[in-house]
Amino acid sequence: MVKYFLGQSVLRSSWDQVFAAFWQRYPNPYSKHVLTEDIVHREVTPDQKLLSRRLLTKTNRMPRWAERLFPANVAHSVYILEDSVVDPQNQTMTTFTWNINHARLMVVEERCVYRVNSDNSGWTEIRREAWVSSSLFGVSRAVQVSNVVGFLGPEAVGMEAGQKLVASYQSFPPQSFARNLVSPGSKAM
Repeated sequence: MVKYFLGQSVLRSSWDQVFAAFWQRYPNPYSKHVLTEDIVHREVTPDQKLLSRRLLTKTNRMPRWAERLFPANVAHSVYILEDSVVDPQNQTMTTFTWNINHARLMVVEERCVYRVNSDNSGWTEIRREAWVSSSLFGVSRAVQVSNVVGFLGPEAVGMEAGQKLVASYQSFPPQSFARNLVSPGSKAM
């Protein structure tokens, strides 16, 4: 069973501004859990798309109930790969991230699609999907639920931080994002 989450948000900033801020988002005061960010590969394809692969290191604070189940030597950092495809012609950016360690405990995959908002071309909409799976006998559901809750909580904080970061690259103060539609669900694969 895979736990699925869908979040849709709108940033009151143009796609160009969001795209530029995306590459400069770490380090920042809103994401202290991100320890490192390294570009592993980057290329421009013949059809003018930018492909990138980055390796991120983030802190991995376990829920209190999980700290009792796992030994103290379990790594408290998680390594994440992020692949991205930027299509400047169509003004879209798609990212796909997944953890490469702790995969026996759980796998978290996320896809984000950034595109020009259909209602206002000066805004950017973000469709964010995540899939959480765990094969830990007896606690897989708790692992999935805690990770979806962990995904829902930072969603609003992340969007607000994203808006402030984009605004910091502009000459005007941050505005709140237009709307934040959240619909958690569950689906088996």
